[in-house]
Amino acid sequence: MRLRICLIASSRFPIAEPFAGGLEAHTHALASSLAARGHHVTIFAAPGSDPDLHVRTLDVAEYAPSAGARRDVAAPPDSWMREHHAYLALLMDLQRGGACDFDIIHNNTLHHLPIAMASAIEVPMITTLHTPPTPWLESAMRLNGHASTFVAVSHATAADWSETVDPIVVHNGVDIERWAAGPGGGGAVWFGRLVPEKAPHLAIDAARLAGIPIALAGPLHDPDYYVAEIAPRLGDDVRYAGHLAGADLAGLIGRSSVAIVTPRWEEPYGLVAAEAMACGTPVAAFARGGLVEVVTPSSGRLSAPDDLPALAAAIREAVLLPRDGVRRHAQTALSLSAMVDGYERVYRDLTRPVLAA
Repeated sequence: MRLRICLIASSRFPIAEPFAGGLEAHTHALASSLAARGHHVTIFAAPGSDPDLHVRTLDVAEYAPSAGARRDVAAPPDSWMREHHAYLALLMDLQRGGACDFDIIHNNTLHHLPIAMASAIEVPMITTLHTPPTPWLESAMRLNGHASTFVAVSHATAADWSETVDPIVVHNGVDIERWAAGPGGGGAVWFGRLVPEKAPHLAIDAARLAGIPIALAGPLHDPDYYVAEIAPRLGDDVRYAGHLAGADLAGLIGRSSVAIVTPRWEEPYGLVAAEAMACGTPVAAFARGGLVEVVTPSSGRLSAPDDLPALAAAIREAVLLPRDGVRRHAQTALSLSAMVDGYERVYRDLTRPVLAA
């Protein structure tokens, strides 16, 4: 059963490499895989998204508030208003004619409007929960949560949301071919968004305690944090490799002996850990959120959160794990194919009554 799928993505960051974060990488992988299985996928996303995908650009035109609106001391930033208008315009279009164009709407954003307006649209909607609870999403769910089906990316994330909704769990997955096996033998690697909640500075400190050099890769989303915490730690044993994409990033990970993952929040899933393991690179990580479901004794080591000596010990143990066993764990438990199978089951459960009518 081939479906016409509306996939709502970020209006802030393009769905293109190098990805701004795991949400954009997840959207690209899901859309590509669904299209490869014969579904017609239309992505509504930010300008600059991958032209190989069937993308309709979200309207992110400049918002110019009136003089009266500017005088409101509680007015949100213009960037917030642009995002609000982008999703509002799309959802109003879907309200008017979405049933003619789509069988299912997949909301893959962190915005509240798709949830809040789901009951006004005559197309079944699922929403993937990629974060712990936030007030704006929780509020929309309590008012209109019955109109959307919710999917969590891990059992940990599902538990976090359980006071408000009862999500289905579909674990994230990685493209085993894209994240090819590498030889290892190098130092440690940390990759992702360089922001305080991901805490790459703790990865640097733990790597130094373990006596292993480390390379960092990812976008500088918080320049102040980089200047305060990362730049002073750079040296002969610590380097910033830049915001890498595709084969360059996979090559760096595959040449590394261990990937370090240091969230200071309850990591909803831990996509970077899965990507590293697909390359055969074992993981040393803080035991937070979904990481306890992703990292197993055959693929890495977990330590108590924020405990640097314990993380250093985990690094020293993880580098000794056989790389073929690490990759085998990714192939059997963390594959993109299994993730897409899960979403197809949810889509078909929601669309079967409509298509049978």
